[in-house]
Amino acid sequence: MDVNAAVAAAAAIAGVCTGVIAMLAFRWSEREQARPTRTSSSLHTGPGLPPGVDTVLSVLRSSAVVLDESDAVVKASSAAYALGLVRGGRLGIEPMLQMARDTRRDGEIRQVELDLPRRGTGRGDALAVSARVAPLGSRLVLLLVEDLTEARRIEAVRRDFVANVSHELKTPVGALSLLSEAVLDASEEPEAVQRFAGRMQNEATRLTNLVQELIDLSRVQNDDPLEDSESVRVDELVTEAIERSRHSAEGKQITLLAGGTEGLHVWGNRGQLAAALGNLVENAVNYSPARTRVKVAGRRTQEGGEDLIEIAVTDQGIGISERDRERIFERFYRVDPARSRATGGTGLGLSIVKHVAASHGGEVTVWSAEGQGSTFTLRLPEAGSGREQAALEKADRLGRNRLSGALQEPAAFDEEERPYVDQADEQLSAPEVLP
Repeated sequence: MDVNAAVAAAAAIAGVCTGVIAMLAFRWSEREQARPTRTSSSLHTGPGLPPGVDTVLSVLRSSAVVLDESDAVVKASSAAYALGLVRGGRLGIEPMLQMARDTRRDGEIRQVELDLPRRGTGRGDALAVSARVAPLGSRLVLLLVEDLTEARRIEAVRRDFVANVSHELKTPVGALSLLSEAVLDASEEPEAVQRFAGRMQNEATRLTNLVQELIDLSRVQNDDPLEDSESVRVDELVTEAIERSRHSAEGKQITLLAGGTEGLHVWGNRGQLAAALGNLVENAVNYSPARTRVKVAGRRTQEGGEDLIEIAVTDQGIGISERDRERIFERFYRVDPARSRATGGTGLGLSIVKHVAASHGGEVTVWSAEGQGSTFTLRLPEAGSGREQAALEKADRLGRNRLSGALQEPAAFDEEERPYVDQADEQLSAPEVLP
């Protein structure tokens, strides 16, 4: 009896223990299922970003990279991949990686400027960047990289411009100073005084031209041509440009010719357009040998469904080498410095043309071959009412001729101009209403 009771008690105790163990196992299983799963990928990406950091990094203009304690990339912006900073999930720039390690070790913020090779190009130029590393929490490091390439280029252009202006102004000013001393020393020699005074006039004219072109360049860069724009006749621009260079052309027996399509119009600032075309004609005359020809012609063309006006200035001059063609539109750049100084050139004329063309929504191009001459082409959008205005002006001339009886033969009109001619005929045939 006692043995049976003992066996029953032992069985009861074993049952209770089994139930307790099963309950504990069930609770442990539920707890494990509720816990976030740690996959192999999470082990490689490192700890998650602090709350809000991801949002902040997404709106930064700089390229952003977040590294963990094993130098693995936790987060990287698309700009960082575009610059080639991140490659295969790792930071590929060794100096930046060393900065990150040093910052992780001592918590100090570091900044440095570096030159990086351009990714995927065979060119020798480099990207200028500014890299800043700072700790992000206790285990992460944040790297911010800003591209300084364009800012450095603009700064170099400004520095070169100031240096060139200083040099160009110094030359005529120094010459005037020396010539004035020579005049004082030769005060008793009328012929010497006259010779030095003539040279002083030349240097003064050169200085005046330089200052004026600097003013023109500044105005072109700062002014909006649309604020004072109008429909400008290309014929008038060509005539004005030719008249501007006629005196110097006659001195070299250069023939100036105007041709192309008549009645073209462009929309823009008349003064700027006249200065740009005048500079092209003046350059053609200055760089052409004696007894040659310079031709200015306009025509209408289309590109991408847009009506464009091309004004080409062609000369038979010395031509421009391929190396110089890439730089002729730079400020103060001269293909032949000796010839430019002899003709009073400042090296700013083509730079002004380039700015005028760009501000009017166009461009200036050049074709040239050494010993064969050059053709500069100014391409501008046609005025919206250019064709209509030309047709109406021709119809108006037709009407005046008819009224005066001077018209002997019918005028020739393009098919696109015919509606405006018919409109003028209707106005002429309508009965006059007297008050």
